[in-house]
Amino acid sequence: VQLQASGGGLVQAGGSLRLSCVASGSFFSRYNTAWFRQAPGKQRELVARITTGGSTYYPDSVKGRFTISRDNAGNTVFLQMNSLKPEDTADYYCAATPNILRALKSEYDYWGQGTLVTVSS
Repeated sequence: VQLQASGGGLVQAGGSLRLSCVASGSFFSRYNTAWFRQAPGKQRELVARITTGGSTYYPDSVKGRFTISRDNAGNTVFLQMNSLKPEDTADYYCAATPNILRALKSEYDYWGQGTLVTVSS
């Protein structure tokens, strides 16, 4: 599986962006997917997860502002980001794994390239 992320950009605080991650290959519906982010000098962190069954998870830092969704027919996972804050500035990465246990431990097998999100104050 190859993942291609897009949709990053510069936005003012309070604004919105939607990130997309398109997967190559077959059987995308069998992959648990997630979005991570990494800001300069900080560790990579999980911001959203969606399982093959459609269950979602968000950390408190983005809960209520970010929404992950997937379009299995289009081999795409989305991250809708609303009410953006300057602290959301980071490179955002999509990731996938067919193994639910690995997904729940944030251990992913396939990674896309980052897409930069910059939120100005």
